[in-house]
Order: sequence, then structure tokens, then C-alpha cells
Amino acid sequence: MYQWRKFEFFEEKYGGKSSIPEEVTAGKIECCSSGRGKVVIGCDDGTVSLLDRGLKFNFSFQSHSSSVLFLQHLKQRNFLVTVGEDEQISPQQSAMCLKVFDLDKMQSEGTSAATTPDCIGILRIFTNQFPEANITSFLVLEEAPPILLMAIGLDNGCIYCIKGDIARERITRFKLQVDNVSDKSHSSITGLGFRVDGQALQLFAVTPDSVSLFSMHNQPPRRQTLDQIGCNFNSVTMSDRLELIIGRPEAVYFYEVDGRGPCWAFEGEKKFLGWFRGYLLCVIADQRTGKDTFNVYDLKNRLIAHSLVVKEVSHMLCEWGNIILIMTDKSTLCIGEKDMESKLDMLFKKNLYTVAINLVQSQQADAAATAEVLRKYGDHLYSKQDYDEAMAQYISTIGHLEPSYVIQKFLDAQRIYNLTNYLEKLHEKGLASKDHTTLLLNCYTKLKDVEKLNVFIKSEDGAGEHKFDVETAIRVCRAANYHEHAMYVAKKAGRHELYLKILLEDLGRYEEALQYISSLEPSQAGVTVKEYGKILIEHKPVKTIEILMRLCTEDGESTKRESSSSTYLTMLPSPVDFLNIFIHHPPSLMDFLEKYTDKVKDSPAQLEIHNTLLELYLSNDLNFPSISQASNGVDHTLKARSGSSVMPKAESKSKPSADRKDTSKERDRMERREKGLRLLKSAWPSDLEQPLYDVDLAIILCEMNAFKEGLLYLYEKMKLYKEVIACYMQSQDHEGLIACCKKLGDSGKGGDPSLWADLLKYFGELGEDCSKEVKDVLTYIERDDILPPIIVLQTLSRNPCLTLSVIKDYIARKLEQESKLIEEDRRAIEKYQEDTLTMRKEIQDLRTNARIFQLSKCTACTFTLDLPAVHFMCMHSFHQRCLGDNEKECPECAPEYRSVLETKRSLEQNSKDQDRFFQQVKSSKDGFSVIAEYFGKGIISKTSNGSTGTGRTGETSSSSGF
Repeated sequence: MYQWRKFEFFEEKYGGKSSIPEEVTAGKIECCSSGRGKVVIGCDDGTVSLLDRGLKFNFSFQSHSSSVLFLQHLKQRNFLVTVGEDEQISPQQSAMCLKVFDLDKMQSEGTSAATTPDCIGILRIFTNQFPEANITSFLVLEEAPPILLMAIGLDNGCIYCIKGDIARERITRFKLQVDNVSDKSHSSITGLGFRVDGQALQLFAVTPDSVSLFSMHNQPPRRQTLDQIGCNFNSVTMSDRLELIIGRPEAVYFYEVDGRGPCWAFEGEKKFLGWFRGYLLCVIADQRTGKDTFNVYDLKNRLIAHSLVVKEVSHMLCEWGNIILIMTDKSTLCIGEKDMESKLDMLFKKNLYTVAINLVQSQQADAAATAEVLRKYGDHLYSKQDYDEAMAQYISTIGHLEPSYVIQKFLDAQRIYNLTNYLEKLHEKGLASKDHTTLLLNCYTKLKDVEKLNVFIKSEDGAGEHKFDVETAIRVCRAANYHEHAMYVAKKAGRHELYLKILLEDLGRYEEALQYISSLEPSQAGVTVKEYGKILIEHKPVKTIEILMRLCTEDGESTKRESSSSTYLTMLPSPVDFLNIFIHHPPSLMDFLEKYTDKVKDSPAQLEIHNTLLELYLSNDLNFPSISQASNGVDHTLKARSGSSVMPKAESKSKPSADRKDTSKERDRMERREKGLRLLKSAWPSDLEQPLYDVDLAIILCEMNAFKEGLLYLYEKMKLYKEVIACYMQSQDHEGLIACCKKLGDSGKGGDPSLWADLLKYFGELGEDCSKEVKDVLTYIERDDILPPIIVLQTLSRNPCLTLSVIKDYIARKLEQESKLIEEDRRAIEKYQEDTLTMRKEIQDLRTNARIFQLSKCTACTFTLDLPAVHFMCMHSFHQRCLGDNEKECPECAPEYRSVLETKRSLEQNSKDQDRFFQQVKSSKDGFSVIAEYFGKGIISKTSNGSTGTGRTGETSSSSGF
């Protein structure tokens, strides 16, 4: 006891000057109890007083007529159980009674203002079966309200137990025998204690010479002797762990159900024993000074939390979070525990950090508070340069203390070993950031501790994730040239792109990289090839293309699937997705796309693939225009390879080699152009309106690279015949030009005859002798009557190198043909003039002379004509009854007349359609004939002067449209 440190973790409340209220001082205090925020005091005059917080008097009442020996305030229900002496009714009955008061039910006493609780049950303790003896201890257990279990200890070594509902008088009694010692001083029950553990109910019983345990759940209760030593009155209590505690002069003993437990050697007579929030309370009589000392023991931390010299104590209670000592002079002492912060401040001032740590851990403080104490302890050790112990404290704060606080300290102290230890613990608990990973790996590499690096990198459990940031670890390992470790992390984390980055950029192991890509899932392999394909194509083009073919065509599955399944093809990567990796290696791209198109005929991306292939095939130097290094037909790449600083003699020696290279290059270009022309034709089948490539792009490529054959095919396929002959004109290929016009200018085969007119215009403006070609052209122009002779003369007159002999025969034939046509027209005019003159005479005769109708029969019914009759100017006669209602038209001539009117009306309607008229004029070989036809039909006539108003309506309306 004297070796334990003493601290002032408790302080006196209410200024240390409190006492029992005057209202209670009338009698001697016999017993006390606490609970439900009240302190209950029983006196020898039979009164019971209740005190509020601060020992303020609340009320009192008369519970027994003589004295109150024992009382207990229940916790679950606001009941008060008292044991005291009342008036003796008869000599045979004992005056000792047990009463139960309901403190929630108050009733007035007669006319006075005083009130008393309702007494719900009165019970005589001693009966014939349970003879009277002195009561030495009393304890009540609330089993399940209203069921109570009351244990009454006697001076004869017996325990009377009463169980049941006293208010309803439903009780059972039984007796427990502890000792059979004749000497009452050694057999008195000095203390009782209930232990409830689940369904098990046990009762501790203490006498001066023994400690016993009764198992109450057995019937009858089974007794077990735990020890052959005991204690005196007031030296028995129960801990919050359901342990029995007894105090003897030499020590304090703890008992559990299986016997004696720990023993604490505190010397001195134990006058009072108690338990408060894990603290052991003792009032010890010091034999040397003759004074009593009140000690509060912290058994876990082996310290005295409070020590105070006190006067003679009569009772000890715990209520309101305080310890209450009642002295024999009715003065009181209230002691309360200080807050944790005050206790820690006290310890920090004395540098008692280990005590502070034990204190916060024993009182189950929150982790943040514990970490703060550990931090201060670590700071203290760090200031003493005890770095290893300081780091041990800092490691215990992980999760609550900011890591940078610790890292900064040990970086400044250059304690790299301690820092490494701290960072390892951070990673083990999964609280490390990217910067912490970087720092730890740098520590390993600076220490060149490959073994620890291996443990950190490779000793991860396969089930969980990495305890560090993967990218950071890889970056640091690469920077420190620990490539194998970086690759291990990348592979285990599934970071394929980082794994390949190390293989390709740092180690240059291209074969291994390709094997790794082949082992990946297709989707992952596709992503990695897109990122690192440029490097792979540069060093391993053939194997890279093989991987691409597997990705885009799934060779392993091709036998199981139909290659024509567009749905399946759309699920595979498209070759277009990988074009960017071939940016500096067009030959490899051409090889890849050719293999793909040979294998897959109906790819969803065939339009883009054909466009790219055309660009490669038609390019002069097999390069993309965007990155072409050629200028003015000179390949700077070849220049760079041959070396610009070589002497002239060396240049002359290398000239044959350069010629061979040029020859090979030209041969390659011609082969590619042949492939390009085949692609242009094969990708535009006759059954498709549009080709499987971009026509505009194909034309541009052919133009840029002067690919005449491709242009001619595209223009002819698109029916752009004028552009076709323009190509021949541009190259001055006269034989090809005429042959092309023969093919494309035949209207019988869907050609365009106007091509001959363009061809004639070309030769007319050529400026050189081309008599043979002109004669061939005139043959076809004359055959199909494409141009009038005057136009032919005007066109050919522009070429000064042509003579009249070229067109002499053509003009002669045309003049003879025109003369025949003129003669035929003259005869037709004369005939029409005669017919017109005859018609005019007939009209004049009708207007001036009378007509004699001599028909004797009706035209309709062929019967003899009688009156009334109707005669028409067309020389038809009818009975009036045969005409019906229509007497103004001849039934025989009306249909013909109506058809003429309908034709005229249609012509007048057509005269308003200007677009149709001009379209006919434009599309006709001889526009004048169309205009003449319109005049001949009367659609276009001279418009009458509007002021006369005599013009015909039909003529005016028909001409108003033009």
C-alpha cells in the first residue's frame, strides 16, 4: 500500500461543509440507503427521512413505532423496504416487522398537513417455524417486480429468506443454515450479497469465520464453503463484476463462485468497505495515529485515487455520482470524481505519461482521447531523444493522429529506420496515402533494403486488395530502377498498361510484351495494343499484326461462328480502332488491312477500311499525306539514310544502288496502283448504287496522285462522261478520246451524244492539224444529226490549221439534204394553202347564201321527216321529238366538235406551263421546230391591242403566258 502512488483524482463537493439536515437530527441514525436520486435515513425513533440532491430535506414519515433497524430503497420500483420494531401485540408474537412503502402514493395523516407513503405490505419476520433472533444484516433483490427476495441474516448463523409479492401476501419462507457454531460471536451473519448471472441466482453469506455461497436456483438451495476466514460488520460489499469483497485487517479479499480470487494487502482495520465506478472504497483505522483514513483505490492502475483523514464514519453511501460519508456527529462528506481532463493535466505536469495512458485505457475513454495522451507521451520521449520509444507511442496513435505530424519529426531527425517502421504500420492498417507509399518506397530504396521491399511488395494476401497505391508504387520503383518489383505490382493489380509500359519503355522486352498481350482477355488486349501498338509495330510488326488479326477476327472462334454474321462482327474490335498505331509504318498498315479484308468480307467498317487502303495504294511514296516527308518528289528519309555529309566520290559509287532503289520503288508503286484499281472496281459491284468507299475521297486521291485509270473508271461509273473526255483532252490522247466518245456517245446504248459536240469544240480550239480526227468526229455528228452545219462551221473555223477540204464532203451532203427538205416543205405549203382557200370559200358561202335542206328522212330514226323538224348547217335533219331537250347541237357531229374543243382547251392550258415549253425547247435538237409547232397549234398567237377589245379571248389568253 505504501508503494502505491497517491493522486487527487477526487474532490470534496459542496465546499466540504455539509451535514444532515436539522429535521433528521432528532434521533440517532440507525440505517441508510440510496437510489432513484434520493438518500433515505432511518432513525432510532422510528422515522424515515428522504433527502434530495445536496442532502436537502424532502420529507419524513413514521414507519415504525420504536426504531428502524434496516431499510433499502429499491431501484426498479419506487418502493422502500424497512425492518424495524413496532409495538408488541402479544407476548407470543415478536415486535420485529417488515414493511413495504410505495413512495409514489402519498396519503395525508388525519388533519395535519404531513403526508406518509402508502404502506402496501406488513409482514412479521419471526414465526413459530422461524424463531426470533437478532438481525445482523438485511438485503433485498428485485427479481421481477412485484416479486421480491429478501435475505435476513441472524446472529445464530441462519438466514431467513422471504420470497413473493408481499402486497398480495403471496409469499414463501425458507431458512438457510450457514454455521452450527454455538458461539454466536463467530456465527453471526456479517454480510450478504446477491449474484445474478443469467438464470443462475446465488447468495454470498459472510460470517466472522467463513465465506459461503448458496445456489438459490437449486431446491433446496445448495451450500458451498468458499473460505474459512470471514470479516466483521460493514466490511462486505459487491463489485460491479459481481465479485464479493471482504476486508480484514491484513488484506482485502475478492471472491468469485469458484473460490477466493485476487487479494490486496492493505494493512489496517477495515471499518467500511464499498465499491464506486471501478474504485475500491475503504475506511481504514490507522493503529499508529489512531485516526481513520478514507482511501479510494484504483486496482487496475495500482494507485490511490484519493486519500483523506476523516472523523469516525457511521455510514457510507454512493448517490448522485458522489461518495457520501456520514459521520457519527451527523456531519457529512461528499466526494466526487474529477473530470478526465483535470486528471490528465495533473499527470502531465508530473510527466506521469504511463499512468495517464493506463488511466484512459482503464476508464474506456474514446480512442481520440487515448491517442492524444499517447501523442503527448511520444512528444515527451522525442524531446529526450528516445526515438525508438517515441515511435512506439506514435504508432499507437495511427488512425487518430495526422501522419504528417510524425513524419515531419522523423524526417528532421533523419531517423529513417523509425520512419520506415511508422510508414509500414500505416500501410498495414490501410491508412496510407499515395505520398506515404512514395516515401516508404524511397526509404527502402535509399536503404537498399531489397528484402523489406520484397516483403512490402510481394507478401500481400491474395484475397485482399493492395494496402498501398498501385500507381505510386510502380512509379517509385521504376524511378529507382526496381523494374521487376514494379512489374510484379502491375501484374498483380491487373494494371496491364503499366506492366507493358515497363516491359517496352524500360526493358525493351518486346517478345515478352507480345506474349503477355496474347494471354489477356480480348477487351484488355485491345486497350493495351491501342496504347503501345506504335512501339510494337516499330520493333515486331509481324507478330503485332498477328495479334491484331486475332483480336479483330477471333481466329479461335471462326470455325464455330458464321463469318457473315454482322451481329457477331460488331462485337469484335474494328481495324479502324488501331489505325493510329501504324502512323509511322504505312506498309505494315497495308499488310494488316489486306489480311483483314481477305478474311472478313462484310465488316461493318469496310467503308473506312477501303478508304484507308485506297489512300495507301494510290500514294506515290506509301505514306499518309498528314505525315508525308516527301517534297517535290524527293524522299528526305532516303536522303537522311544515305547521309548528306558523304564525299562526292562516295556519292558516285552509291549511284547504282540508288538507281536500284528507285527501280524497286517504282515497281512497288505500280503494283500498288494495280491493287488500287482492282479495289475501285471490286468495291463497286454493278448491283450497288453507291460503292463501298467514299467516292469523293477516291476522286481526290486519284487527282492528287495523277492516277488516270482510277479517275476514268470513277467518272464513267458515275456517268460523268464530260469529265471522262476531259481527262483524255488533258493528256491529249486523241485516239483514246475518239474511242471513248464512240463508247460513251452512243445514245442507243444510253450514252450522251453531246460528247461529240464537246469533242468537235476541242479540235476546233486545238491549234494544230487534226484533219483525220475531225473527219471521224463529223461522221458521227452527221450520223446522229447532233449539230447543225452552221454550228460545225463556226466551231471548226477557230482552228487555223484546218482547211475547207476537211468539211467539203460533209457540207455538200448537208446542202443536198437540206435542199430535199426545203422542196418537201414547199409542196406541203402549197397543199395547205389550197385546203385553206377551199375552207374560206365554204365559210363565205355559208355566210352569204341560203342552204337548201332536201333530206326526206330523219337522220336519227330514218323515218319520213315530218313537222316539226330541225335542220342543222351540217346538212343533218331530225324530228324534233328525236332530238329531245338538246336542240342546239347535231347529235351526229357533236362528239367530233367536242373533241376539237377539248383539244383546244388542253392547248390553251399548256400555254400557261412556261417550264414545260422551255424544257422542250432546251431538250430538242432543233428548238425552232418546237416554237413553230406551238404557233401552228394556235397556242402562241399575236396579242391583240388591248384598247380595241376585239381580239379573241382564246388568242389573248393563250398568248398571255409568254
